Amino acid sequence: MPLQILPPAGAPRVLAAAQLSNSLGDGAYYVTSALYFTRVIGLSPTQIGLALTVAWAIGSVTGVPLGALADRKGPRGTAVLLALATGASVASFLFIRSFVAFLLAACLYAVAQCGLAAARQALLAGLVTPAERTGALAHLQSTLNAGLAVGAAIGGIALNYDTHEAYLAVFALDAASFLLCALVLLRLPAVPRSAARGKGEPRLAVLRDRPYAVITALNAVLLLRMPLLSLAIPLWVVDRTDAPSWLVSALFVLNTLAVMAFQVRMARDVDGPRTATRAVRRSGLVMLASCAVFALSAAGLPVWTTVAVLVAGAVLQVIAEMQQSAGSWQISFDLAPAHQVGQYQGFFGTGVPVARTLGPLLLTSLLVVWGVPGWLLLGGIFLGASLAMGPAVRWAERAGSVADAGQRIESPRPLASEG
Repeated sequence: MPLQILPPAGAPRVLAAAQLSNSLGDGAYYVTSALYFTRVIGLSPTQIGLALTVAWAIGSVTGVPLGALADRKGPRGTAVLLALATGASVASFLFIRSFVAFLLAACLYAVAQCGLAAARQALLAGLVTPAERTGALAHLQSTLNAGLAVGAAIGGIALNYDTHEAYLAVFALDAASFLLCALVLLRLPAVPRSAARGKGEPRLAVLRDRPYAVITALNAVLLLRMPLLSLAIPLWVVDRTDAPSWLVSALFVLNTLAVMAFQVRMARDVDGPRTATRAVRRSGLVMLASCAVFALSAAGLPVWTTVAVLVAGAVLQVIAEMQQSAGSWQISFDLAPAHQVGQYQGFFGTGVPVARTLGPLLLTSLLVVWGVPGWLLLGGIFLGASLAMGPAVRWAERAGSVADAGQRIESPRPLASEG
């Protein structure tokens, strides 16, 4: 069966083109940013870490009101403005040379990125039928990984040159990629604004939705797989095994290519709350197995046996990642009221910055310090969160997080269209 990366023609394909445009720049940004901030801007690693921690903390808080703004004003216009704001924040890095200016630019970048993610989800909900949303998101994830892979290769060229001009070119490319993203989003049809709030309805209703908050927290725990791949596994491979250091890069490439090739297939059978919670539950079981396999790699095995064990652990990890992604996408949409998609997606999206902010400290403590017991405990945490997702979703349904089945994102009741 041929690989299916691009979604069907129409709105999903335009959204994928927007995703691809900015992911190319982001891929180059991710592999060069640390050296740019230290060598060009002249910041210390401590300053960079502090600024990014503060920035993503602020970004996670502003995702909900920016998502609500997308609901009220229209997701297409909001997404375009936030894409332009992201590009402007990246462009500002070309000129700043102080910590305070860097902190302000990083905060703008994080706020715009979190808001853009929520607005894009609301935009997709307004353009794609409920039955097609998880599949469309799977296509977008595949496109994202393809763009990041190509962008990382471009960044690698800049790293090879290792000059001031090469780093500036990468950041200019990333800024331009968000401008292109905004232009592509303008090709989409305008999505109607959501209906006005009912009498007595809070402006940010998601903040009072306790079942949805629990689901978001459980998803944040499951998203600890992100710093696991980017930080904890590289440290484990280098410090606790005899495997060659180049394996770190190989495992990252393996993950990227696997998601690009198989995410659409993994999401094909997820079409409602029941199948979504089943996918999340399976992801927890697979993550437990993955953690156990990674722990085995420290058993003093021959080098190439250790390499095989690490590859097996990485394969299990990416399978769990694709299962969890598909399930969480479906759950987050199914439980969001039709007229509040933006703010609900903004809230659900806080799991990403939370995992990126708290994950490094937690994972390095568990794995680098505790070693094998830490891996087993981490696997138990993943399993526990995945098993708890089903009861949490049923609680949300019983509690009336959605007024009735017809009110769920399937049939918005607009008052006006965005310009």
